[in-house]
Amino acid sequence: MSLWRNAVWFIKGMREYTNSGYAAAAKTFDPCDLQVDVTGRTFLITGANSGIGKATAEEVAKRGGTVHLVCRNPTRGEEALKDIMEKTGSQLVHLHILDMAQPRQVADFAGKFCQEHDRLHVLVNNAGCMINTREVSADGLEGNFATNTLGTYILTTGLLPLLSQSEQPRVITVSSGGMLPSKLNIKDLQFEQMRPFDGTMAYSQNKRQQVVMTEQWAQQYPTIHFSSCHPGWADTPAVRTSMPDFHQKMKSRLRSVEQGADTLVWLSVAEAVAKQPGGLFFQDRAPVSKHLPLAWTKSTKQEEAGLMQQLEEIAGRFKS
Repeated sequence: MSLWRNAVWFIKGMREYTNSGYAAAAKTFDPCDLQVDVTGRTFLITGANSGIGKATAEEVAKRGGTVHLVCRNPTRGEEALKDIMEKTGSQLVHLHILDMAQPRQVADFAGKFCQEHDRLHVLVNNAGCMINTREVSADGLEGNFATNTLGTYILTTGLLPLLSQSEQPRVITVSSGGMLPSKLNIKDLQFEQMRPFDGTMAYSQNKRQQVVMTEQWAQQYPTIHFSSCHPGWADTPAVRTSMPDFHQKMKSRLRSVEQGADTLVWLSVAEAVAKQPGGLFFQDRAPVSKHLPLAWTKSTKQEEAGLMQQLEEIAGRFKS
C-alpha cells in the first residue's frame, strides 16, 4: 500500500466515513425507503450477536421479517436473541451457532439450512474478523482469509439454491472502505509471502476479495441481487477489539452502531434497491467507486476469474 494511497484514503475517510460524513449524507435519504413491512420474507444474518449485524437484525425484526441469527459464541448469541425478541416483540427470530472460520461447519450448515427451509430472501454476510498475527488452523487456513473470504464464499454458494427459488432474493456482503488502497492479489491468498505480517493489510485484501466476489456472483446469477457495502467508521465491539489505537484516537468521530447499520438495513429491506444494478459497492445508501483515483488498483478479468477458481478449489476440500 503506497503512502499516497494511504493519505488519499485517510483524507476521504475523515470526510465521508465519520459521524459528520453520515450526517451530511443523511440529508439526501428518503425516509420512505425504510417505511416497509417485510412480513413473509426471511433473512439470514451472520455475525449478528453485536454491532451492525445485531442492529440490522433488530430493524428487520421490527418490520416483521423472519430473522435467522448466525453467531459463533453460544452465550452471546443467546443474549442477542433474547434482547432482539424483547425489544421488537417478534417471535420470528432464530439462533444458529456457527464458526465462519471452520469451512466444513459452514458447508454443512448451508446444506442443512437448504434442506430444512423452503425460502431465503436475504443473506447478509456480515461476520468478519481482523487478526493481527498470522494464525493457521488445523485445516491449513490463515484466520482472516478463512472467515472473511472463504467462509463468505462457502456460505453464499451453499445457499444459492435456496435463494434462487425465493422471491426477489438479495445477498449483501459487508465489505469496507479499507479495501480501497488494495489491489486484488491472487498469488498469496493466505499471506504466506507477507513480511512482516500485517493484520490490517490482510483485512484490506480480504475486503477487496469480497467486492470482487460480489461482482462475479452478480454476473453469474442475475436473478439474485448482489451488493457489497461500507458501513463507515462505526463504534462497534469489533473495532474496539481489533483496532484499539484507532478507536482511542477516533472515538469522538466514529459513527454510532445504528448509523453504521443504516446502509445495510436499507440494502436488506428497501424496495428502491431492486432498481439498482447488481454488483455495486454502496456507502450511505448510494453506489460509490470501488477504487481511489489514480491508485492503480483495478484487477483484470483473468485475475478476478482466478480468484473464483481458487476459492472453488479450496472450498471443494471441505464439502461432503
